[in-house]
Amino acid sequence: QVQLVESGGGLVQAGGSLRLSCAASGRTFSSKGMGWFRQAPGKEREFVATINWSSGTTYYADSVKGRFTISRDNAKNTVYLQMNSLKPEDTAVYYCAASSASVILQIGVVNSWGQGTQVTVSS
Repeated sequence: QVQLVESGGGLVQAGGSLRLSCAASGRTFSSKGMGWFRQAPGKEREFVATINWSSGTTYYADSVKGRFTISRDNAKNTVYLQMNSLKPEDTAVYYCAASSASVILQIGVVNSWGQGTQVTVSS
């Protein structure tokens, strides 16, 4: 089992930036793909971005493409989500995810979840 701990959420004005971090521990060798999902009040959890630990290959949801960047530091077993040009509609709880799949494009392949971190964007 992989343990994931997120940090970096908070309150920011529209147009601002935040960087989320996700530190992985435990059986990290079993995870090939890492990702970020988010869930707004009353909505389903949705895919945001994913990265492959080894190759660094990334994919993004259309809604965040060009504004968010996912990256990883293999030495620190940490994945980051740099969020720029934030919009009120980005307000949600952001969850880190790990999977034995090479990338995480859907919830069904997630093996481990973090506890979530709140991101609030004011207009």
